[in-house]
Amino acid sequence: MINFVDRIVKKEGYRRRIIAYSHYFKDFKRTLSRDVLCKVYQVFLLIMTEELIPARFFKSITGVKGLYEIRIDEGYLVVLLSAFQKKTQKTPGKEIERAVRIMNEYYSKKDKIHENDR
Repeated sequence: MINFVDRIVKKEGYRRRIIAYSHYFKDFKRTLSRDVLCKVYQVFLLIMTEELIPARFFKSITGVKGLYEIRIDEGYLVVLLSAFQKKTQKTPGKEIERAVRIMNEYYSKKDKIHENDR
């Protein structure tokens, strides 16, 4: 397990940024216990600081380009689109569909913002 306190890194030392898109992750984290939330933030720190992220923490969703599963064991940007507690080995199709819908919403709004900047 990562010692969260010992791994604090100055913001400039991060390899990736993590942002929570809209309210989805914020709503989810309110349902978590303090212990589980601590584990979530430990994995976030690993994702932000390590060059190579072990597959046990970060896995691409088959068939959906740009969508990844962040796994929590009891220059890049990671966008938190959706969250749920997985109870089986397979990711439920409705959760993938929801994440894809939110991902498309994110990119659509992002593209509109960049168009307004031009």
